[in-house]
Amino acid sequence: MEHIRTPKVEQVKLLDRFSNKSVTGTLHLTATHLIFVESNSTSAQEIWILHHHIASVEKLSLTTSGCPLLIQCRNFRLVHFVIPRERDCHDIYSSLLRLLRPVSYDELYAFSYNPKQNDQEREEGWQLIDLAAEFERMGVPCDQWQLTDVNREYKVCKTYPRDLYVPITASKPIIVGSSKFRSKGRFPVLTYFYQEKKAAVCRCSQPLSGFSARCLEDEHMLQAISKANHNSRYIYVMDTRPKLNALANRAAGKGYENEDNYSNIRFQFVGIENIHVMRGSLQKLLEVVGTRSLSMTDYLVGLENSGWLRHIKAIMDAAIFLAKAVTVEGASVLVHCSDGWDRTAQVCALGSLLMDPYYRTIKGFMVLIEKDWISFGHKFADRLLDPDPKEVSPIFTQFLECVWQLTEQFPQAFEFSEWFLIQIHEHVHSCQFGNFLGNSQRQREDLHSFFKECQ
Repeated sequence: MEHIRTPKVEQVKLLDRFSNKSVTGTLHLTATHLIFVESNSTSAQEIWILHHHIASVEKLSLTTSGCPLLIQCRNFRLVHFVIPRERDCHDIYSSLLRLLRPVSYDELYAFSYNPKQNDQEREEGWQLIDLAAEFERMGVPCDQWQLTDVNREYKVCKTYPRDLYVPITASKPIIVGSSKFRSKGRFPVLTYFYQEKKAAVCRCSQPLSGFSARCLEDEHMLQAISKANHNSRYIYVMDTRPKLNALANRAAGKGYENEDNYSNIRFQFVGIENIHVMRGSLQKLLEVVGTRSLSMTDYLVGLENSGWLRHIKAIMDAAIFLAKAVTVEGASVLVHCSDGWDRTAQVCALGSLLMDPYYRTIKGFMVLIEKDWISFGHKFADRLLDPDPKEVSPIFTQFLECVWQLTEQFPQAFEFSEWFLIQIHEHVHSCQFGNFLGNSQRQREDLHSFFKECQ
């Protein structure tokens, strides 16, 4: 509360950005929310804006009717207030600038949110999704795939979960050797097993191959993945990046697999752009959507120029390629991008959803997000909370949009609608629950321990 200079301002106008109509009410600033309450007592509306949802605050020049305050939210809401006194507007503006960017994890909403639950119910929330049971549902462990404890203490890869599934023929020296040859230590592991054809979807990061380096353990790891599937003589290696990007990484000592060094692989570039391109694309899209009095022609031109739908199509195309390779050809597929936590998550999760109807149920979709995004270390904190603006990118938002596109085309194939997707998108940014905090499973475990200490 020490950051709140003015907790309440009356006679504030809320403007409709398209019609210029306004309603008058009272603006309340709390430790967690900005709340607008309409003055009309018979049908008073309330607008609650969580501080963590606010992406930017802009204080405009003083006008005859007051001082405008423009709030852009991460969930794409745009709110326009006019505050009578410039001093009050400045106080609200200054307070929001501090409150929207927490400097430590204990300032996140999850640490002050107090649901009506006892300690047992709260603890059960952390065990709501059991990924070991999910792999059992897929038929793993089995005669070809095993659970390894090599990362039980996060010593091999800090951004992977503790429990990982690898081919039964992959020994610990092979796993450790492969991890040293992969960016951030993210070696190939199983993420989805298509039991009908014994085909696997595996994920990892790019190899540290440069122009000529090779690693026998990494080559053995891919061979073990190939041999775990008796129904196919080859595996696909899907590099989700544009080829030019992968070539540029070679100059930095990274890159992609040399087909001469790996037996029985079929290499496939997909061409999904990086986080910086996606960030710029969303910004262009929001500029188009936020423009008033735009003709349909100008809107469609702006939409096309943003590139947003082109990027969505690239992700969808990659997921379709993955699903066909597994279900039609019966081949195993290894997916990676640069570090294996952005485009890799998009393609693996969406491909799994296309192949498995369980992931199109409410519980199954929750499990899918927990598995391919949360446990495998998508950097939610960096991508959404902008400690570094260059790290922010709408990677998870794009995944939700891809799923929404599918629900629009095949509504009967899903147990949920767009409302569920919107709620997930809201809470990815809200920091109200522990699921999406931090950048990895290890960080969330530390935060869980910290949370119990704070109680």
